[in-house]
Amino acid sequence: MFNFALMNLTTKQIAEQINGTLEGDSDIKISQLSKIEEGEIGSISFLANPKYTDYIYSTKASAVVVSNDFNPSERLSTTLIRVKDPYQSFTDLLELYNSNKRNSKGVANSSIIDKTSSIGDDPFIGEYVIIKGNSIIGKNCSISSHSFIGSNVKIGDNIIIYPGVKILDDTIIGDNCTIHSCSVIGSDGFGFAPLKDGTYKKVPQTGNVLIKDNVEIGSNCTIDRATIGSTIINNGVKFDNQIQIAHNVEIGENTVIAAQCGIAGSTKIGKNCMFGGQVGVIGHLKVGDNVKIAAQSGVTSDIKDNETIQGMPAFPSMNFNRSYIHFKNLPEIVRKIEKNKDK
Repeated sequence: MFNFALMNLTTKQIAEQINGTLEGDSDIKISQLSKIEEGEIGSISFLANPKYTDYIYSTKASAVVVSNDFNPSERLSTTLIRVKDPYQSFTDLLELYNSNKRNSKGVANSSIIDKTSSIGDDPFIGEYVIIKGNSIIGKNCSISSHSFIGSNVKIGDNIIIYPGVKILDDTIIGDNCTIHSCSVIGSDGFGFAPLKDGTYKKVPQTGNVLIKDNVEIGSNCTIDRATIGSTIINNGVKFDNQIQIAHNVEIGENTVIAAQCGIAGSTKIGKNCMFGGQVGVIGHLKVGDNVKIAAQSGVTSDIKDNETIQGMPAFPSMNFNRSYIHFKNLPEIVRKIEKNKDK
């Protein structure tokens, strides 16, 4: 259950916000968002999945967002707001909730901001934030408590940085990005040169990280600075939690990567790709555009545009599914071979 701590809208006002048609009481005050099965008086929910239809007849939610073609088979006690796409409209309400929740402004007294750095209009700088020298923070940015911004960092407008994020020296971040708690941007890449005596010498990592516009990075992600040049995260990329991006990697526009994936150094990922959880990609590869990689796959060679792959090592999914039939039957096949050998 979510509480609208900073708003108290009527069903009529909410219908206007999401361009919906109201059926029922237009003056009900709504202060909460809820799942339809957990609805309470004063809350609003939505019905998008037919599996949950039965709950609309028993829910205590004061209002429910439904599709334009929903036809109730029983009497309803809740107010309906009819829309074209209930899921999208409820997402819009969640965004409205978030925008109200994040309207805090000001700079905490306990923050430490170097005098050579600049902060744009309407900032929120939380407790114990540190911003080092010659950094530029855009307007309408929110930097939550215990975050660290290094030297020579450039951050655009409308950025949300959650608690404990570390953005290290020389990082560049565009507009409208979100970075969730405890992620580290710009740490050293894993570069060590082997020596004749069996030890390793660290290779200086002199590049940076460039994150473009409309990027979202989940919690506990690590994006390493380049050895030379930039590690690049292009427009619209979305990362889940616990993702490792190594030095000099480039991620193409609107690619989405699920949790616990790792991309090794200098690999180039195309645009509009989708990676399932725990995918691993070795270094110095090229993955094309519109590629889909199933969870727990290991990518060890270049992938062409529009491929769907899985397995370890990963190969086209259709071939994998055909091969899996034989994998399952392998013990029986071996038994038959052994039996025939005895003959």
